[in-house]
Amino acid sequence: CLSKARYGIAWGAIGAAMDCYDSALRYSLERTQFGKPIGQFQLTQKKLAEMITEITKAQLLTWRLGTLANEGKATPGQISMAKRNNVHMALEIAREARQIHGGMGITNEYPIMRHLMNLETVLTYEGTHDI
Repeated sequence: CLSKARYGIAWGAIGAAMDCYDSALRYSLERTQFGKPIGQFQLTQKKLAEMITEITKAQLLTWRLGTLANEGKATPGQISMAKRNNVHMALEIAREARQIHGGMGITNEYPIMRHLMNLETVLTYEGTHDI
C-alpha cells in the first residue's frame, strides 16, 4: 500500500512540475523587459531547458518503474527513491518558475505558490524525504 501511494506521488510531482514549467514558459513569452519577452534572454532559455529536461528524466524514471512494477520486479526502495527524486525535482522547478515569474510568482494569479506549498507537504507525506 505504501509503495503504491509513493508511486502515485512520484507521478503527481511530475504533474506539478509540468504545470509550473508550462506557466513559466507562457509567462516568459508574455512578459517583456528591455523591449523584448524575457523568454528571449539566454538565462531564461537555459532555465526553461533545464526544467523540461528534469521533467523528462523524471517521466522516464517513473515510466520505467511502472514497467518494473507490472512485471513484479519493482522494489519498495526503488519506488521510494522515485518519490524522493521526483518531489525534489518538482520543488526545484517550482522555485525556478517562481523566479521566472518575478513578483508575480507569489500571487494567486499563477499556480506556482500552490504547487510549492503542496510539494512541501508531499515531501513528508507517505515517508519523509530523508527516509
